Amino acid sequence: MTSPTDLPSSETIRVLHDRVSVRRFSEKDVSEDHVEAVLRAAFRAPTSSNIQSYSVIIVRDADTKAALATAAGNQGHVARTPVFLAFCADLTRIELASKRNGHELADNNLEVGLVSSIDASLVGMAAYMAADSLGLKGVMIGGVRNNPRDVARILGLPHRVYCVYGMCLGWPAETPAQKPRMDYQYVVHRERYDEAATAAAVDAYDPALAAHYRASGRQTTDDSWSHDMAAKFHPPLRDNLRADLKSLGFDFR
Repeated sequence: MTSPTDLPSSETIRVLHDRVSVRRFSEKDVSEDHVEAVLRAAFRAPTSSNIQSYSVIIVRDADTKAALATAAGNQGHVARTPVFLAFCADLTRIELASKRNGHELADNNLEVGLVSSIDASLVGMAAYMAADSLGLKGVMIGGVRNNPRDVARILGLPHRVYCVYGMCLGWPAETPAQKPRMDYQYVVHRERYDEAATAAAVDAYDPALAAHYRASGRQTTDDSWSHDMAAKFHPPLRDNLRADLKSLGFDFR
């Protein structure tokens, strides 16, 4: 396997290799021009069949950010971020196009909901990279799915729109040490999936993540990643999400 230092590189690759999640921001203003530049670039992200089934809500109001912070599980950095971007799956334009051609979007299936959620995710990651290339930093907020109906109310989302995730965005006040990732050799497969790589990946990653956390002063177990994942998904995470999204117009049947 080629050494990472010998691989081809570019500015984009370097931005990705240096990426970290930042939750503490300076008081420096994030201009509307910066936000628009980021989003206009992000909207060139791939979209399935040119559906473009996403919308983005730019939030700067302190009261709105505070409400979103509470809905997302009391994440204080959501309230303190200079700009919060809500990346939404949006079926309203597809519904309008369907009605104009004599069809209905009622009882939309899993494919429709999945495609719109992926569309929003691709745009969000592209926005993150564009922002990072300008020196802006941030963190993704999946906690908006803790209470999707509350988030929809806070943001005034109509039927057929839900917030897939949010993004805090600002100029960094502090950049944390980069968290290690699982070894490339265990996550990438050749021609066919190698099931033996599963245990190897976890066995190698548990001590690597434990070492990272302890170096930053955080207490953890020796099986750091395994322990955290078991706790995160038992009991099941966001067990009411299907019903909440159905009420917002995403049937996922």
